[in-house]
Amino acid sequence: MTFRPEFEKTASALAEDTTGDAPDATSITVPGKEGLLVRSYPFVNIEMPVELMTEWITPVKYFYVRNHMFEPAKIDPATWKLTIGGEVEKRLTLSLGELENFPIHSVVNAMECAGNGRLLQSPKAPGVQWGKGAIGNAKFSGPSLKVLLEKAGVKDSGKHVIFHGLDEAPGKVPPFVRSIPIEKAMDGDTLIATHMNDAPLIGHHGFPARAVTPGWAGAASCKWLTEITVLGKPAEGLFMSSEYRMPNTPVKPGEAVKPEDTHAITGLTVKSLIAGPSNGAKLKPGTQEISGVAWAGEADITKVEISTDGGASWNPAQLGKDHAKYAWRLWSYAWKPAKSGDYVILSRATDSQGRVQPDAVVWNPNGYLYDACDLVKVYVQA
Repeated sequence: MTFRPEFEKTASALAEDTTGDAPDATSITVPGKEGLLVRSYPFVNIEMPVELMTEWITPVKYFYVRNHMFEPAKIDPATWKLTIGGEVEKRLTLSLGELENFPIHSVVNAMECAGNGRLLQSPKAPGVQWGKGAIGNAKFSGPSLKVLLEKAGVKDSGKHVIFHGLDEAPGKVPPFVRSIPIEKAMDGDTLIATHMNDAPLIGHHGFPARAVTPGWAGAASCKWLTEITVLGKPAEGLFMSSEYRMPNTPVKPGEAVKPEDTHAITGLTVKSLIAGPSNGAKLKPGTQEISGVAWAGEADITKVEISTDGGASWNPAQLGKDHAKYAWRLWSYAWKPAKSGDYVILSRATDSQGRVQPDAVVWNPNGYLYDACDLVKVYVQA
C-alpha cells in the first residue's frame, strides 16, 4: 500500500487494524484537518469537536472523515472514469468532464456516520470509537443520480443500485461495497457529487466524485466512485450482510444477534447536540447562551427543548433561520441561572414525523444510531 507522502512518517507507528481501531491515533494530526479528533489511523477516521458546531454550513476543514479502508494513493482526474452498468439498456462510461456537463443539482445534507456516539454506549460495541462529532452539514453539488440512470435506461429488473469506490482494501479485507434501493436512487436529491461547499471535493471526501444519499446514514454515500451497477437485488458482502444493520427487535445489552434477525440501516434518527457551553465548563453569573444543532434525516426538525435541571422541566429553544430538507438546524436558548452551583443541561429534539429524541439509547451490538438526549454538566460560579 502506498500512503500519501504527508502520512508516511506516522503511518508506520500504528498497527493496521481492519476494524479501524487504533488506540494511539489521537496523538496524530492529519494535514488539512488540524484541531479535529483522530479516532483511527492509518484508516483515517476523524471527528469534529462539538464546540465547532456553530455554523449552518460546516467548513470542509472541520467536516468529519469516515474511511473503512485506505484512501486511494492517487487518482488522476484526466484518466478517471465512472461506469454505469448492470440492468440498464445502455452501459455508460463517463469522464470527469462529461459528468460535470450534466445539469448540476445541490443539496445541503447533514451527513452522519451510523456509528456516531458509539463511545457513549455501554457495554462497549466494536468499531471506531466515535464521540459525538461524526456529523457535518455541507452543501453537495453534482448531477442527480436519477439523470444518469435515466440516460443509461434502467430495466424493469433493476431494483437496487450498487456503488463501488476506489478505496484500497489491505490483505483479505473485503471491499467496501454498498447499495441503495432504486426508489432512493431515483430521488432527484440523490447525487453523484463532485463539489462540496462550492469547491471540488478533496481527497478525504471522495475526490473526484462520490455518492450523496441525503437523509441516510453516511455509509450510503460511498466515496471515490468508479462504478455504479444496477441489479435486481441488494449488494452482497460484509458491509451489507453483517455491517450497518440493526436488530429487528430490541435486544438485551451484550446479547448477540443473528444477521437474519436484522435489517439494513437507511434514514437517520432525530437528534440534537449541545455545542456550548462545553461539558465541565465553569460559567460566570448572568445570562448564558446554550446553543447547538439538531437534525432528523429525511424529516424536518420542528422543535428543540432545553432542560437545565436534569430533565425535570423543559423549555423551547429558538430555531435558527437557515432551513433545508436533510440539513441540520441551529438552535439557541437564553438561560439565566437562579443561583450558583452544579447544573445538568439536556437537549431534546422533535421532528415532523413525530419522533422525539429519547432519554436513553436502545443498545445494539454494533453501537449504531446513538440518539439519546444530549447532556453536559456545568458549574455556575457565584
